[in-house]
Amino acid sequence: MAGLPTDADSVDSADSAHGADDLAAAIEALGDRLAEARAGVTGAFIGQEQVVNLALSTLLCGGNGLLVGLPGLGKTLLVDTLATVMGLKSNRIQFTPDLMPADILGSEVLDRKPDGTREFRFIGGPVFCQLLMADEINRASPRTQSALLQAMQEREVTIAGKHRPLGAPFHVLATQNPIEQEGTYPLPEAQLDRFLVQINLDYPERGTERDILLATTGIEENKAYQVFTGHELLEAQTTLRRMPVGESVVGAILDLVRACRPDDPSAPEAVRGAVAWGPGPRAAQALMLMVRARALLDGRLAPSVGDVVAMARPVLSHRMALSFAARARGESLDAVIDAVLTGSVRIGTAA
Repeated sequence: MAGLPTDADSVDSADSAHGADDLAAAIEALGDRLAEARAGVTGAFIGQEQVVNLALSTLLCGGNGLLVGLPGLGKTLLVDTLATVMGLKSNRIQFTPDLMPADILGSEVLDRKPDGTREFRFIGGPVFCQLLMADEINRASPRTQSALLQAMQEREVTIAGKHRPLGAPFHVLATQNPIEQEGTYPLPEAQLDRFLVQINLDYPERGTERDILLATTGIEENKAYQVFTGHELLEAQTTLRRMPVGESVVGAILDLVRACRPDDPSAPEAVRGAVAWGPGPRAAQALMLMVRARALLDGRLAPSVGDVVAMARPVLSHRMALSFAARARGESLDAVIDAVLTGSVRIGTAA
């Protein structure tokens, strides 16, 4: 592994009480555990290494992930496998048009006590867990979708005027069918912004599909095994945030996010002519965390500008919107983001 950046090159320096050597040792040890966790996931969820890395990074950063893809591509299997490998108590909610907020959060019921008096008793919903799978989240109504807003941001819910904390750690991994499919509702911008990354699942390559076919149609199938516990995941999230980030990486993150806003002076013509609204400060925060996670999974002690380039699409694509004219021209957000990356001297040369 490469050495830690010096304090002169680092904006987030290591905790002086522990020292750079202790931090490096902690990062290396965590990298080894993450390699084992990744092997545990890929043993049951075959192929699509980038998807597995993004999903693991989402949990490592303490965030929420949006899995987008057609039905039958393994989104549910991936979430179930992650819950097992990371040792998290998980619940699943199948979102349907008739699902109500109380079906997610829970509700108060009126109970009769032994002395004949009555009192309200709260029965928690499936949101009270550590890893919540919101399956086909865009099939529920906007009212029901909004029931997760507070949980995703504040890790608690307010019911009958009382704040109720959720599990620690708490993550939402939501699956979404393409919005063009019948019976879907687009997620509101405020909720999309609460997802750390958007993870796109495509059809597997021929070789990968052959491996899936052979592994899942026999008498025995590969089973996931536990590597982490919930407490260990919390410790890993703390270690991630202690990882130093060089000034060049911070500058690249700011350059990229600000260049994707159509009203910013640094925005290129590709953004001004195609983007209706761009990413906010949460996007920069998400990039800062995700580049650290990518470095950890690659066995490095600090992220590089190349990590910013690699994480640009997953972090930014769901936080931007094309204008009506750009959609009519058939443009895509991925192409716009790529144009920003290649048009920036600082980011493009480092890729």
